[in-house]
Amino acid sequence: MAKETPTFEDNMNHLEQIVNQLENGDVPLEKALSEFKKGVGLSNRLQKTLSQAEHTLTHMETDDDKEVNFNQHSNDDQQNESDKQ
Repeated sequence: MAKETPTFEDNMNHLEQIVNQLENGDVPLEKALSEFKKGVGLSNRLQKTLSQAEHTLTHMETDDDKEVNFNQHSNDDQQNESDKQ
């Protein structure tokens, strides 16, 4: 049976649990190091997911399948509005 890939929220919750555990300070050194490594890995995965989401949100495709930077599109709209004034 295939193991389900954790969601962003699952990973975030797991990272929060690790942080809370480490902040309590009642963890043996070896376990603290192991948990810290897990936390760094989770943090990297979360950052990658956020970067991919940001890319998706800041780019859109036009009807002719050319990628357009959403920020540039917004800047063009603002420039057009100021040109009208």
